[in-house]
Amino acid sequence: MTESLLLEPHDLPARWRHKRVFTFVDTHFTASAFLALWQLWRDDDDDDDDRCERLHVVAIAPLERLGEAPSNHASPLADELARAWPMRVPGVHRLEFDTGRVVLTLAVGDDAHALLSSLWLRADAFRIDMTHADPTDDPRKLCKALARFAGDGATVSIRAREHMRAPVQRALESSGFEVTTNAAAPDASPDTMSARFAPRWRVRRHEPPRACEARAREAIVIGAGLAGCALSARLAARGWRVTLIDRHALPARDASGNPAGVFHPIVWRDDSIAARLTRAGFLDALHRWRALEAAGHDLHRSDAGLLQIADTPDDARALAVAIERFGYPRDYVQPVTRAEASAMAGVEFARGGWFFPHGGAISPAALCAAQLADASEHIATHMQTEVARIAHDGQLWQAFDAHGAEIASAPVMVLANAHDAARLAGLYGQPTRIVRGQLSMLDAPALAALRVPVIGEGYAVPMGARGTLIGATYDIDDTGSEIRDAGHVENMARLSGMLPDLSLTPDEVRTGRVAFRCVTSDRMPMIGQLADEAAARRDAHRLSGAWPLDLPRMEGLFGAFAFGSRGLIWATLAAELISSQIEGEPWPLERDLIDAIDPARFLLRALRHGEIGAA
Repeated sequence: MTESLLLEPHDLPARWRHKRVFTFVDTHFTASAFLALWQLWRDDDDDDDDRCERLHVVAIAPLERLGEAPSNHASPLADELARAWPMRVPGVHRLEFDTGRVVLTLAVGDDAHALLSSLWLRADAFRIDMTHADPTDDPRKLCKALARFAGDGATVSIRAREHMRAPVQRALESSGFEVTTNAAAPDASPDTMSARFAPRWRVRRHEPPRACEARAREAIVIGAGLAGCALSARLAARGWRVTLIDRHALPARDASGNPAGVFHPIVWRDDSIAARLTRAGFLDALHRWRALEAAGHDLHRSDAGLLQIADTPDDARALAVAIERFGYPRDYVQPVTRAEASAMAGVEFARGGWFFPHGGAISPAALCAAQLADASEHIATHMQTEVARIAHDGQLWQAFDAHGAEIASAPVMVLANAHDAARLAGLYGQPTRIVRGQLSMLDAPALAALRVPVIGEGYAVPMGARGTLIGATYDIDDTGSEIRDAGHVENMARLSGMLPDLSLTPDEVRTGRVAFRCVTSDRMPMIGQLADEAAARRDAHRLSGAWPLDLPRMEGLFGAFAFGSRGLIWATLAAELISSQIEGEPWPLERDLIDAIDPARFLLRALRHGEIGAA
């Protein structure tokens, strides 16, 4: 039965031949169906060039489905799926196989309809199982969602019980699908229906994502920090040629050049936008880093977990309750008492908090170097090169130096150069601000026993013979690059707030470093395609009630900046999102999260509030 739902009426593998991307949506995930589709793609090896470059399978699954990994004894593919099985946390999980050519995107949660509506993609085929649906469910909501995602000629195989077949057929037809009541496969169940998307009138407000209309897969990435290196690597993995430009002699020289950075998700009393975004970024980063380490790269990543110390005892108790309420697994986060935290870290803490077993510290510079080395065949670097301005000639984006000479041109450009990105793009309202951060390296015997990175009011990272890295100050709109004694004192005071028995003196500071972070007023990053602000101004009246998909966009221009203190866990996610947008692939996040990080969100708010009139 599973094979008939995959093959009929989808005409696979013929329909994915010669396609860059083929997307199959399954609203009721089963490991057997995914493995059958993956095996079908593998078996289509008469001519490897004929297969789609990337097979995307987007599936909806309840949270309980992640409770246990699929059996790893059924087949070699099942074994690979079991090894990649994600943590039992809600959200969108992206798993990659066959060097990234087969991608499983699992949308996990308890409301299947809400999950499906939260995604954004262009589908070529749907597998729908409504046999477990509530008898009172209205199929029109599901069918409208299918119509929002359906590509030209998208096919549907759908199972529904007898009493649901007539309303399902009517809902499909009213949403632009041509319906056949029974599938053609000889072993098809009588409760199977099939359909093809062939609307005779407009059935949706927006077209689903399409690949960038670039004649050549060539891109310019400006900025060789965490964001730019991750973007270059993800584009290169899809066969793009990348020109990476940076004003420094080597990658990872600004904030990405700190000796170490901590990485962890955040846990709050509610599962907020920020909590969900950091969770998604954290899990994606772990996946990418493990792949680099498996390829032989040393990222100088700690492996003993990370402790977060609560600001107050009340916060510690409240977060412990929240962790239990959300049902987070222990391999994601664990509440810890003061005594448990002290025993884990080897030093005495003032309060308890929570422990992230897979959190820790990593070298940003080592990570950037590994990403570039892993994709070096596809990346050309222009270091010690300052980009003074950018322009579009109608077909290509161009980067120019201060003398007006062209540095590079390509159909796609990504601005990953922190605060300078807003200047180059001329974004509305100066949305970013500079934050000066000074860190301190201590040579303190009192911290020699510290075994794991610790965060809270400040942070402390054990660096072996180099000492202990602590920090960092948060000086908004301060552009001073000098190292200040006051900054060292502030860092030590924050650390002492977590470690009551700690006694530090300025003499124990070995060295310091100043770096500048880029933030927005809402502390969310800027990730995605930039808006065409001139066109938006011309049409300001019509756009006064606009949503993000209504805004005109700059063809081929994207941004990944304003990561603040979370560049490590947002950079790889940003790279995957922008690469997916460029390639017309399913987006790896829910729409509300993408809207929250849209670079055009400040422009959109101004249009809605009437702050921008027609030019």
